[in-house]
Amino acid sequence: FFSLPKGPTKAPTPAPPFRKVDIALGCSYVGEDVRGLLHASGSSSSEHPATLVLRGISVRDDGNLDDVTEYKVPQENPDSSSPIIFEASAQSVSIPHAESMLHADCDGEEVNCEISPYSFQRPGKGPCHTSSFMATLQLSGSISIALVLRGPHCSSWEEEHDATLHPKLRIPMSKEGTLLTTVEFQSSSCNTSLHTHLGSSVTLDCRFALAPSSSLSSLEWRRQHQGSGRRLFWYQVGSTGPAAEPKVHVDVVELLGNGDASLSLQGVSVGDEGTYICLVSTPLYQAQHIIQLHVAEPPRVRVIPAVVSFERDVTTTLTCSIAGYYPLDVSVSWTQKTPEDDAEIPLSNARFSSHRQSQDGTYSITSYLSISSATAQAPATYSCHVSHVALAEPISVSAHLKAPEQTGSEGLVGGFIATVIFIVVLFIVLRRK
Repeated sequence: FFSLPKGPTKAPTPAPPFRKVDIALGCSYVGEDVRGLLHASGSSSSEHPATLVLRGISVRDDGNLDDVTEYKVPQENPDSSSPIIFEASAQSVSIPHAESMLHADCDGEEVNCEISPYSFQRPGKGPCHTSSFMATLQLSGSISIALVLRGPHCSSWEEEHDATLHPKLRIPMSKEGTLLTTVEFQSSSCNTSLHTHLGSSVTLDCRFALAPSSSLSSLEWRRQHQGSGRRLFWYQVGSTGPAAEPKVHVDVVELLGNGDASLSLQGVSVGDEGTYICLVSTPLYQAQHIIQLHVAEPPRVRVIPAVVSFERDVTTTLTCSIAGYYPLDVSVSWTQKTPEDDAEIPLSNARFSSHRQSQDGTYSITSYLSISSATAQAPATYSCHVSHVALAEPISVSAHLKAPEQTGSEGLVGGFIATVIFIVVLFIVLRRK
């Protein structure tokens, strides 16, 4: 038996509906001397203003889309100095993080966009170029998106002799003077920079989507650090299985079914820090994402002894042990505070050992502070302050210098002397009378 709930039941809140919008992004177009995925350092590439218009992108209508309108192409005849307008249709490939790009200006975020020629082909001796482009987007420094844009084929230009070639790129353009492209391949990563602690597990995000006419060819993960690199994971579609180093894992089922190429890393160590590269390949295109993995471990701080008794003619040394931190840079300082002080007073007479590195790659250092009874004031608190990149705020550990205590023998002697003085003075006074 069971009882039905009393009163009307509250219906679940429906999900916001989707709406198709145009997303226009200000970009830079990098000149024709650039090929492939990356720019050569020191190349003679030139930049030219450009606009990327993503047409008909589905975003959730959260009620803030009333002011969003369709992008209108400026009514002007483009020349070689005019901004290049790329209109991109993404009917068969989903665009990730579309809401973030659409609301970037309102949210105070910045979208960096760069477009470069992925490939140029010139069939025969004709003036037309067959083209593909790579659009690289960076959102707020953490989200990276790569879009492969397929431009118009020269065959379409040959069939339509009245088509006009773009004055700069020499490929067919629309009647409005724009370049009509199609998104054939997109890949993205939502964490291009990660910070993690030793022993933790972390996932390096890398995802992709392909047009129905394309297919995945291979996936490769590489790690580079301090001038050396190695392959961590490799999967060729149609092979017997992936090749992977220990501690790393990619779910091949998710890779083939949902385009999830993310890499899981177990038991992070200092040696795992570096630059990770996710390279997704199709028979025609490649796209890569670079993810920086930073390892940071906070220090453990201890001061010994924790309590010191003041003794005359004795110099006491306080030891501040800082251990188990990574990376190397650490800041250590000492302060003193007595009941009469309004604030802590910095001390500059501390000594330091050299840095030591343990087998797990973490570092340690020791600081020493000498307290001389000739200059010290008691009671007082001596604090060791440690700052490190893995700490949200500095660690402070203190030792306490106790005031000198009067011993029993010293009290008896003092009382005896006081009594003798009193008797002598009384004797002198009575004798004068």
